[in-house]
Amino acid sequence: MQRRHILGWMALSGTAPVLAQSFPSKPIKIIVPAPPGGTADIFARALAQRMQASMNNPVIVEYKAGAATNIGTDYVAKAAPDGYTVLINGITLATNPALFAKLPFNPATDLTPIIEVASMVNVITVHPSLPVNTLAELIDMARRSPGKINHGSPGIGSSGHLAGELLAYRSGVQLTHIAYQGLAPATNDHVGGTLPLGFVNLPVALQFVRAGKLKALAVTSLKRTAQLPDVPTVNEALGLKDFELNGWFGLMAPARTPADVVARLQAEADKALRDPAFMEIVKTAGGEAVGGSSAEFEARIRRDRERLGEVIRLARIKAE
Repeated sequence: MQRRHILGWMALSGTAPVLAQSFPSKPIKIIVPAPPGGTADIFARALAQRMQASMNNPVIVEYKAGAATNIGTDYVAKAAPDGYTVLINGITLATNPALFAKLPFNPATDLTPIIEVASMVNVITVHPSLPVNTLAELIDMARRSPGKINHGSPGIGSSGHLAGELLAYRSGVQLTHIAYQGLAPATNDHVGGTLPLGFVNLPVALQFVRAGKLKALAVTSLKRTAQLPDVPTVNEALGLKDFELNGWFGLMAPARTPADVVARLQAEADKALRDPAFMEIVKTAGGEAVGGSSAEFEARIRRDRERLGEVIRLARIKAE
């Protein structure tokens, strides 16, 4: 009887044990909304391995691919808000609401940000046959020949596609985008010269730039990348202040997941991101481990949703 009175007083006074103290007590699933073998999968498996060890609890990776990541995202948005089903996804969390006329979920209200995992740089590249050596020269050529410079990407709404649209919007030129069914065919046509211009993620661009098969004009990040230290940012090349379009990946939980559970997941993931071996995995994939707070990740998503949503609407881009 005395023990029940004590527990009742603790609950009323707010000093009862919080949920995170008993979390986790069963396997945690990280949902990858893309096929195995991609960047999200690489990061998910590396996170699962480290979080499983630090939490002394199974962390498994599951795949629910399709519909531009919407199938897997919807699955997590409708999962129980208990921290045992989380999502790893990228920039589509910010862009799909503008690309699709209707979604079965609202990423702004049906998901809770946990942590930003990694940021991925794009490189603006041209085929050597194009007679430009700087980004300013490319923009001048585009002004003289509106719509005649083609670039390709793995698909509508990809970071490469939107980087091109954002550059055209900010510099007042017209570029022509060609959507491919995947990265490989777009890259092959760019390296072969069919596409004179590319917005290529860093690990893919590096091999061709170093081999002299592509010329790097700028990177789409706010600061230069260590892998291409002599290549300027778009801001440096064109005298802009806030041009940025990086791909990124982060962890999300269903909305209404208890704050202490989200905090536990954030802390464990942040610990994993600080592991030098994990940082090397991200670097090899062409990114940079980020980490930080849930609030910082939420601000990143909100910022990209607003600015990229505007670009998508002005360019009248719609998912096919």
